[in-house]
Amino acid sequence: MSEAVRILLAELEAELKRQSLWEAMPPSPEALASTSPFCVDTLPFTQWLQWIYIPRLRAIMDHGTALPTGSDIKPYAEEAFKAQHIENRRSLLELIEQLDWQMR
Repeated sequence: MSEAVRILLAELEAELKRQSLWEAMPPSPEALASTSPFCVDTLPFTQWLQWIYIPRLRAIMDHGTALPTGSDIKPYAEEAFKAQHIENRRSLLELIEQLDWQMR
């Protein structure tokens, strides 16, 4: 399972870059320290994916810890991508759906 998740995370990162949604500069430490789900009060969803979700899952796998189960971020992603006006969100949503499925 973790190898499939690693591959999907790399694909998600590549897709964010392909769509010019990958940022070179991190958000402020205060924005990253949000305690709200998905840092909804401080970050756009794509930043949350880049700076929180992808690194956190990679760190969990690097430490040999079990991945969280019950991941279901696709419904939120659908709404967040609409709010961010991301035109080509289908490929991103497909990758997120596959990640959700892998972590069930």
